[in-house]
Amino acid sequence: MTTPEVAELLGMDAPVPEKVLWSMLYESAARAEEVLTLDIEDLDTVNRCATVTRKGGARDVVYWQTGTARLLPRLIAGRRAGPLFLTDRKTKPSVAQKDVDPSTSRARLSYRRAAPLLEEHTTGMRRGPFTLHQLRHSRLTHAAENGASTPMLMALGGHTSVRSLTKYAKVSAEALGRWHAETDPVARRNNH
Repeated sequence: MTTPEVAELLGMDAPVPEKVLWSMLYESAARAEEVLTLDIEDLDTVNRCATVTRKGGARDVVYWQTGTARLLPRLIAGRRAGPLFLTDRKTKPSVAQKDVDPSTSRARLSYRRAAPLLEEHTTGMRRGPFTLHQLRHSRLTHAAENGASTPMLMALGGHTSVRSLTKYAKVSAEALGRWHAETDPVARRNNH
């Protein structure tokens, strides 16, 4: 997704839970499964971060920015425990207790339900529909285009090898052109 497409998505008139999820996925560059398994107790809203379980089981901290920070209190709405993201229905008896919100009896939102919600909202977009994974991919690409170092990109995405990072951080031709113009020593000398 391009930066304008991300801005269009995050500016859409959508329910608060979806907006928080999409914003958090983009801003943190975390995997959808990592964010969907967050419990309210995992959050540190003051420092705009949360402890997630990464792919492979390692515990790590992900950070978000202002977009998520502004919406998060509306999603939490006074709840103190339980899953952060909830379905809009009461839970079935077969759902594990750890995946049920104690105050509303609603179940944790699953990837299988979250993915079609994003697709529904982005079907009308020019290059849509988009996937939850594209938010992560886009954030890493945009960070790379803005000059984030390889170690920073690895930390942002929770990657343990540069090789696994390379498929995410694909710099666009436009960003490469901007970088060349900004780092051209003759052009910089003439502008001073």
